[in-house]
Amino acid sequence: MTDPMPRVTSKEDAQRRSDQVRHFQAELGELVAAKVGSLGEEQVAAIAAYHQGLLQELARAFDIDPSQRAKQLSLGMRIAAFLGALGLAASVFFLFYQFWGRFGTGAQVGILATAPLLLLAGTWYAGRREASGYVARVTGMVCLAAFVLNLMMFGQIFNIIPSDRAFLAWGALAFLLAYATDSRLLLAAGIILATCFLSARAGTWAGCYWLDFGRRPENFLLPAVLLFLVPTVVSHRRFPGFAVTYRVLAQLILLLPVLILANWGAISYLRLDAESVEIIYQIAGFVLSAGLIWVGLRTGWGEVVNTGNVFFVIFLYTKFYDWWWEWLPKYLFFLLIGLSAILALLVFKRLRRTAGARALEVAP
Repeated sequence: MTDPMPRVTSKEDAQRRSDQVRHFQAELGELVAAKVGSLGEEQVAAIAAYHQGLLQELARAFDIDPSQRAKQLSLGMRIAAFLGALGLAASVFFLFYQFWGRFGTGAQVGILATAPLLLLAGTWYAGRREASGYVARVTGMVCLAAFVLNLMMFGQIFNIIPSDRAFLAWGALAFLLAYATDSRLLLAAGIILATCFLSARAGTWAGCYWLDFGRRPENFLLPAVLLFLVPTVVSHRRFPGFAVTYRVLAQLILLLPVLILANWGAISYLRLDAESVEIIYQIAGFVLSAGLIWVGLRTGWGEVVNTGNVFFVIFLYTKFYDWWWEWLPKYLFFLLIGLSAILALLVFKRLRRTAGARALEVAP
């Protein structure tokens, strides 16, 4: 018999192969019931044995979900792990503040120095002992929370001047833990922290105090572009869902500031009147969201298409509000909203039909 796991190098590949086997088994059952073709009992038994061995090997090597019920249970486990991580991180945070004043300076320094290291060691140990990785992700999240508290409390104890470099240190640990535990939640935390650092640096270069970086939405534009390109430059085949997380968060970081500036132009760096700035960013919002939809369709990135669609509709409806809310009757305004939605539905339906026809074409 051939290798039961050909071309399977990651958990995502293993799960995809498992799903293919289940779909094949279901379709084979339908074909046998319809008496299409002729497969002997020995052939059917050989295929079933091969698939059984394949699924067992995939489950052993990659901890996949071999059935729909297992997928549902895994979703519940992910939700429980997420809530557990948030709960424990919040518990550590408030525990520090509840009893912190009762410890001397030496004890405080010792706790701050050892707590993240112990949690980091616990994360490594849990990752080695548990194949699913849920416990490691929970302890990783608590480790990150302890490290954030570490730098904050050290700053208070020794009266250290706040710096944007703290975002860099926190983000580096979040990325390290995310890739070590295969955690998209930690990856999202790392992306947000890295965005804060890069945005603060951009604000500093523009002459702002680093803590005021959030007052200038344009500080987030360059970090968003860089983050969007990360999964294109660096392969994430071994980390399912990471590329999607990068692209979705990068789109949010890019398009939300554009949306803000399209409505409040006075906070822009551009030395123009507020109305002109708003017009520029309104046009930029339509162009960027439409361009992202096109990129998503060309590359097959469904998450890029969906996020671009959402923001294109938001930009469109905010313009409808600016143009017509004040002078149109409310029933007519919402009628236009409904008709525009139906028009968009028809356009997408036509695009879907065209894409489906291309997929069904048989090569000569």
